[in-house]
Amino acid sequence: MRHNKSFNHLGRKSGHRKAMLANMASSLILHKKIETTVAKAKALRMYIEPLITKSKEDSTHSRRTVFAYLKQKEAVTELFRVIAPKIAERPGGYTRILKTGFRQGDAADMALIEFVDFNEVAVAAAKTETKKATTRRSRAKKVADAPEASEPVAEKKPKAPKAEAKPKAAPKAKAPKAEAKPAAEEKAE
Repeated sequence: MRHNKSFNHLGRKSGHRKAMLANMASSLILHKKIETTVAKAKALRMYIEPLITKSKEDSTHSRRTVFAYLKQKEAVTELFRVIAPKIAERPGGYTRILKTGFRQGDAADMALIEFVDFNEVAVAAAKTETKKATTRRSRAKKVADAPEASEPVAEKKPKAPKAEAKPKAAPKAKAPKAEAKPAAEEKAE
């Protein structure tokens, strides 16, 4: 049972796990994406996202706090100068995990972890998508958008009726009834 276990220990002692996550976080910051196992990628996401949130405020205190976790000056500088301004508007979810299949040697489930805003292909695709109309119904024009009263408004003309089609041949059962009706009227008169 895993009661009250809030994170994956990754089969390592705490010192080894902290060093590994610090190195992986630094590599992710410097390279913008890395390939690792799914379990390590999920642990890394939990480790790095609070650091990215802290990097939004560029102060000496937040830099020192992040440095205590990462332990690399280059990674801290990259995080505060390059990454933080680009993700400033994003409220969270700075990383994306994409499963890539299984590793050849031991069949471990592999994944690619990357920053959402630094994937050029996905960002370009998001920009090229055209925005769809939210509704198919027509909306009434607002007063500000309506044409001025001096301009005549073109009204829709009703559609002209189509040319009359040839009458269809009546079913054989109905034809005698139509002939019988005038005969009945003649007898009544």
